[in-house]
Amino acid sequence: MYKAVRARLRALVCRARAARRDAGMVTSEYAMGIVAAVAFAVVLYKVVTSGEVGAELQGIVKRALDAQM
Repeated sequence: MYKAVRARLRALVCRARAARRDAGMVTSEYAMGIVAAVAFAVVLYKVVTSGEVGAELQGIVKRALDAQM
């Protein structure tokens, strides 16, 4: 019984160590993630600040403020 428990525990420890080695991103993956996030933010900013979208957002806010309960 003791040997079986010890073997099972050893297998779990080895599996945890293997998972820890591959956990997280490396520096190049962080850099690519940041570049993608910044690109998405720029596109979103351009869309929100465009004339049509800005006018529509102002209309939505105006209708919400003018709404009567």
